[in-house]
Amino acid sequence: MASPAPAGDAVYAANGGLTDPLLVSANGHGAAARKAGHGARGRYWVASDKAERRAAKESGGEDGRALLFRKYKVKGALLHPYRLLIIIRLVAVLAFFAWRIRHNKSDIMWFWTMSIVGDVWFGFSWLLNQLPKFNPVKTIPDLAALQRHFGYPDGGASRLPGIDVFVTTADPIDEPILYTMNCVLSILSVDYPVDRLACYLSDDSGALVLYEALAEVGKFAPLWVPFCRKYSIEPRAPESYFEHVAPPQAGRVTQEFLNDYRRVQMEYDEFKARLDNLPDAIRKRSDVYNSVRDAGGAQKATWMANGTQWPGTWIDPAENHRKGHHAPIAKVVLNHPSRGQHPITESNPSIATTDERLPMLVYVSREKNPGYDHNKKAGALNAQLRASALLSNAQLIINFDCDHYINNSQALSSAVCFMLDQRDGDNTAFVQFPQRFDNVDPTDRYGNHNRVFFDGTMLALNGLQGPSYLGTGCMFRRLALYGIDPPHCRAENITAEASRFGNSTIFLDSVSKALKNDRTITPPPIDDTFLAELERVVTCSYDKGTDWGKGVGYIYDIATEDIVTGFRIHGQGWRSMYCTMEHDAFCGVAPINLTERLHQIVRWSGGSLEMFFSHNNPFIGGRRIQPLQRVSYLNMTVYPVTSVFILIYALSPVMWLIPDEVYIQRPFTRYVVYLLVIIVMIHMIGWLEIKWAGVTWLDYWRNEQFFMIGSTSAYPMAVLHMAVNLLTKKGIHFRVTSKQTAADDNDKFADLYDFRWVPMLIPTMAVLICNVGAIGVALGKTVVYIGTWTAAKKMHAALGLLFNIWIMFLLYPFALAIMGRWAKRPIILVVLLPVVFALVALLYVGIHILLAGLIPF
Repeated sequence: MASPAPAGDAVYAANGGLTDPLLVSANGHGAAARKAGHGARGRYWVASDKAERRAAKESGGEDGRALLFRKYKVKGALLHPYRLLIIIRLVAVLAFFAWRIRHNKSDIMWFWTMSIVGDVWFGFSWLLNQLPKFNPVKTIPDLAALQRHFGYPDGGASRLPGIDVFVTTADPIDEPILYTMNCVLSILSVDYPVDRLACYLSDDSGALVLYEALAEVGKFAPLWVPFCRKYSIEPRAPESYFEHVAPPQAGRVTQEFLNDYRRVQMEYDEFKARLDNLPDAIRKRSDVYNSVRDAGGAQKATWMANGTQWPGTWIDPAENHRKGHHAPIAKVVLNHPSRGQHPITESNPSIATTDERLPMLVYVSREKNPGYDHNKKAGALNAQLRASALLSNAQLIINFDCDHYINNSQALSSAVCFMLDQRDGDNTAFVQFPQRFDNVDPTDRYGNHNRVFFDGTMLALNGLQGPSYLGTGCMFRRLALYGIDPPHCRAENITAEASRFGNSTIFLDSVSKALKNDRTITPPPIDDTFLAELERVVTCSYDKGTDWGKGVGYIYDIATEDIVTGFRIHGQGWRSMYCTMEHDAFCGVAPINLTERLHQIVRWSGGSLEMFFSHNNPFIGGRRIQPLQRVSYLNMTVYPVTSVFILIYALSPVMWLIPDEVYIQRPFTRYVVYLLVIIVMIHMIGWLEIKWAGVTWLDYWRNEQFFMIGSTSAYPMAVLHMAVNLLTKKGIHFRVTSKQTAADDNDKFADLYDFRWVPMLIPTMAVLICNVGAIGVALGKTVVYIGTWTAAKKMHAALGLLFNIWIMFLLYPFALAIMGRWAKRPIILVVLLPVVFALVALLYVGIHILLAGLIPF
């Protein structure tokens, strides 16, 4: 969205970025961002920290720290009209409500009352969404300043803080192993001091295939990582690099690069083949061991390559070795570089670089037991948090879903800029990045990019207490996750209490070191005693009787642990920052199938409602949350309720079936005029928002369309789930979103056309049928009553048809979805709909004639 440093691409290249056109990713994110005006010096943004930077320069940096990011605000020529229009619309909405109540005339008073309630809720929800957007702020990391102040002084060790990177995966089938390993490889090769970085993979399935896949990463990484460092490769996930970057041509690059490129590509193909063969290799090996050691017909174990039984899930499930019931596992795959790593053999020599070391890599699979609630992703993250505290205890932590990878090698350094800045650094708890996806269809049919939210709403919150935590691509301060108050609110002499953190002596000692800002990240000697303690902190019973999941770590008992965890941290007085970069920091895989996308939305929206009905309710929780920040959290928790009223309105065209005219509000013409003015104003505000946010009209329109689809399917389902939850105390069922795509080598978007019917789509289908039928009936009525309708009736009918057509435009992506593979030719839908309208109209006319012949007048 903006350049990594104030000087733009030139500074980025100077810091080891994109120095060769052949090495630039072809995914188009950077070009799109520049075209949309995302740059720090973009058309609608102006620097707002000149006074701060001038004062810092005059003081000479007396405290030894620097201003490590730039602040930009929207230019007054755009911001002032934007704010004024919001106020004008608020006045117009209040006047509209007053007029409707004074003219409480309707053909159906109960429907009028319901519409008043709905309109009040629409106005309230719009206000909740709009108020926090009064002061958008863009913050751009200054990597050049970070290098000057925290680089390698006189060839010594880096003074940058340590970073522990968490990767979470729940299932090697729904979340393909290749995605996960590419995520890990991009982390190992990131541009950050190797001795200050550690990567932890949390495997909630306890599958041996993932551990052995990590071992394969340990063999391929000594080739891939030096290759990335030597040639400043971007992106640093090999699958994405080889897919998106044009192959080098002889004569355009050096022969050395060409040779290294071909060699790495060949080794990567072999690496992928080994990953594909792992399930069969594990099964064959286990069959051999079982045949030798098990003549009595006992349960068949799954065996590791070193000849020991795998303590996790077995291929053939057995007691204590099945999914959801296995022992804790913690294994160091790559040791800390200070303790030595796998040697590079002569048969597989490395690519010569100044530093061939690799970061520490650790496999973690927490214990599972049917007798315990494992608290979904939050429980897995807390287990990683404790395991990492024993091994590396880095000050900073960043977590990724396994389907994301680091797309910009400077991303971690960019987040550190905010943590070390002299203005807000000490009180910054986390830095959130926008989420980007590189598998979305070019038209973004289901609004997967969600740029209106990531590039608009999040920038607006950046001007308050900060953006909310969005689940992935977020860097935390370890102390903030531990539930420690920020420095300006912190009490003195804080101690690590066993009643709060658990009774592991080694872990409590690590908390004490974190409180003292100890930057030592070299792990202690890893002997049997230490490994036993490491496994103990990831047992399922460790949280019992402690504050884990309540005031410590990621929060439990909510389907969406991200929003509530961010709310808890903000409530303690911490702030957060939003980091935007012109070359996207991270990219991932989105569920482009409509059904999977809606399942994801159900979990998100259901978790939001759960938060509203918990002790983390934005009204009563968070004693130090700023007022407008509280408003934003309230909006994030109640927005699914809006769908109930939208669904009712969307189904109202059934009134076309009634022979007589039915008006929700009289005088109807003035009511429609008021309504149109308010609707036009909200889109005028939206037009100004997309200007300063840098999104396109297509992004805005896709956002509107998918909100309508979600409001007739996923959101009402979430409201229903919440109602059931309040009655039965059963929470939202967690369902891993499948990232597997339909098998079609000739079409990477094949999954987009695979329509999978689920019950939540029934209301959407009903709305579609209702509005298609209403248009057909309206045409039929025009034929039947053409000679008797007055001009007023014709105008009212036209206004009603306008509503139906608008709903049809909003549901256009859903109509394409139900067409399946026929949707590859959207023109079919354009031809089919008029035919359906005509058939319904003919049916209505026929029924009218039939009834007229049977009933004497």
